[in-house]
Amino acid sequence: MNKVIRDMLVFSEQDLVKDPPFSKMDFISCRNLLIYLGGNLQKKVIHVFHYALRAGGTLFLGSSEGVSSFTELFTVLDGKAKLYQRKNNFLSAQRPKLSHITPNAQAMGVALPRSADQVDAPSPLPLRELVERALLKLLAPIAALTDERGDILYLHGRAGMFLEPSAGESGVNNILKMAREGLRPALSTALHDAKITKLTVYINHVRVKTNGHHSWVNLTVSQVTNLLDASLESPLFLVCMEVATELTDQAVLPAPQQAPDGSSTSPSQNHEAHMATLHQELRAKDEFLQSAYEELESSREELKSSNEEMQSVNEELQSTNEELETSKEELQSTNEELSTVNSELQVKLADLSRTNGDMNNLLAGTGIGTVFVDFELRILRFTPAASSIMNLIMADMGRPVAHIASNLVHYDTLVGDVRSVLDTLIPKALDVQTRDGKWYTLRIQPYRTLDNVIEGAVISFIEITERMQMQEALRVANNQLRLAVVVRDASDAITVQDLLGRITAWNPGAVRLYGWSESQALQMNVRDRIPPEQRDREIDKLTQLSRAEVLQPYLTQRLTCSGGVLEVSVVATGLLNETGQLYAIATTERGITTRPAV
Repeated sequence: MNKVIRDMLVFSEQDLVKDPPFSKMDFISCRNLLIYLGGNLQKKVIHVFHYALRAGGTLFLGSSEGVSSFTELFTVLDGKAKLYQRKNNFLSAQRPKLSHITPNAQAMGVALPRSADQVDAPSPLPLRELVERALLKLLAPIAALTDERGDILYLHGRAGMFLEPSAGESGVNNILKMAREGLRPALSTALHDAKITKLTVYINHVRVKTNGHHSWVNLTVSQVTNLLDASLESPLFLVCMEVATELTDQAVLPAPQQAPDGSSTSPSQNHEAHMATLHQELRAKDEFLQSAYEELESSREELKSSNEEMQSVNEELQSTNEELETSKEELQSTNEELSTVNSELQVKLADLSRTNGDMNNLLAGTGIGTVFVDFELRILRFTPAASSIMNLIMADMGRPVAHIASNLVHYDTLVGDVRSVLDTLIPKALDVQTRDGKWYTLRIQPYRTLDNVIEGAVISFIEITERMQMQEALRVANNQLRLAVVVRDASDAITVQDLLGRITAWNPGAVRLYGWSESQALQMNVRDRIPPEQRDREIDKLTQLSRAEVLQPYLTQRLTCSGGVLEVSVVATGLLNETGQLYAIATTERGITTRPAV
């Protein structure tokens, strides 16, 4: 990530419900999270978002989420895209969080306000609950469940006679703000007294202005926290409002009355009654002002405490900010060092890559098959030339050498030889042959690092097929040379003829015995050297030899170059090729001066 952008970002884990929020943020994106939260948690999170955003900041929610119940906090920028803008309404943003009352309110059977898309499908009710609901509908007065500040949690009955939204405010659900003219002072006093005394407070015959005329209301406020859960931090109050018995406006200004004896009361008595009523209203207003003053003092103490806490938090944040600045400088220094090291590593990596390429080309160019193994004889890497010798593929990397079926013939001690080299550190070399007839010099030597540490073994295959062929040809040539020397220096006449009788070899002994030179003899047939009367018998003997019959040495006659007849002893031998077939006949002939007696 670009350093300029990275310096603008802060990454941290944040619990929306428990952790303190950030402040003065320009933008918050929270998509598809609120749908998994209950109504009270949603309310708390939305207020946290309102607090965290700066004036005019933007909130981005998911396609199934919205702030329709918090229009006093946000303005809709794009309803389809779920984009909202923060309103600068600090009073609403500081509304207390009431998520802790949800379980107990449900246990009491009190339903909190829910949006239209959260209404559950109707389910059958037990008979007892059905009867209780009917009785509440017929007999119970208008009632509201509120917290200590007057925020309405649940409203029972049609309360339009006593409560109405304040002009110019939208979404307000505070009973004190919604109370009609004349009801608010008594209601505020009753809530304050119920909170202080924790007793039920009754105020009868409260004069309330409703739609141009006045009504009289009996007001009852009682604390109901103990009925729900005594461990709750904030108490709840049940406010009941019931229309009082008929009491017209004349009660405030009583009309002249007759005395028991039939005489009318005097104007002074009416004036005293009117003054008593005014004193009563003044006492009520004094009590209201006193309760308001006490609430103001309490709020001021809370604000003072909150201010001290905020100052302490601000000091801690300043200290943390200084530490972060120091850490940032250290990280920048470390980042510069890492950048330098990274540059050096890039250079070394390029050099290593180039060297690796050179080595691969070198090994591939020499045609030497090389296999590298570790101490466990597992294949680490190999060159292309070794793949055909040992049947290696890339998937064999990491496999033991013993699992590989090589193309070597008459050699199955590779594993033992490698272990011997690793144990003794003495290199080993021997010649091996593959199934396709190629010869290689197999060399096994320890693998040494630059620090002279043994980390495995290197198995090399150097092809020596041409050398082996040359050695074999040299051996055959030496054998033939030795045979030629024997044939050349022999005193007997040694000849070779094919199966048709043509002479193919004629040694110096034959030249001396018969007189024909080698060039002359190579143009002759064996028939030319046999006297006519013996040709048929000689041809039969050669036919027997062609049938692989063994011929014993025998005496016969041969013609000489001068036309004479010479008595000779003949030993005939059949010459066989590589397939065992007769292809020529070699004879050793020796002249006899005295013919033995028969």
